Amino acid sequence: MARPRTFDEERALDAAMRAFWANGYEATSTQDLCDATGLGRSSIYNTFSSKHDLFQRALARYMDAMTATQIEIMTDTERSPMERIRALFARIIDSEFECREDGHSIGCLTVNTTVELAGRDPAAAELLARDLAVRLAAFQDTIRAGQSSGDITSPRDAADLARFLNAVIGGMRVAAQGGADRATLEAITETALDALSRWP
Repeated sequence: MARPRTFDEERALDAAMRAFWANGYEATSTQDLCDATGLGRSSIYNTFSSKHDLFQRALARYMDAMTATQIEIMTDTERSPMERIRALFARIIDSEFECREDGHSIGCLTVNTTVELAGRDPAAAELLARDLAVRLAAFQDTIRAGQSSGDITSPRDAADLARFLNAVIGGMRVAAQGGADRATLEAITETALDALSRWP
């Protein structure tokens, strides 16, 4: 009979996620994961099989939580489409000041992984592409609704605008890691919103 696990796997996964989030995949050692989770090497490898498997599960867990929050905002029909987009940017900015190490933003695990691994880790790239597709679809739906109602006046294609907003958010995440303050991120937000609504 297999011995029951004596630790909370979900809590260990959250702790590993935080370690990868703060340090990146390559820079997070097995010992770092042991320290973060409180588990021994044998427990980590018996449960997650490898560092890469643990990372994939941590990344998927992160994306599920973060994307669910974004989708909730983007599908809130109590708000106009522009209000939804503004609320999403506000949530992005708030998160950059909630998740900090040594006074600096640790950014977004999705953006960090895109920069570090997307070009050379097919498994990570597949996870990232799937998550991106979900977020872009939500953006497009919101933008199309805004264009239909007149709330969004840009005549550009909704798919192009969705990719633009996603790129702006990624850039804001990187800027926050580099030390950008809240006022700077809010100014970027206003510029992006102007691109949607400041048309004749």
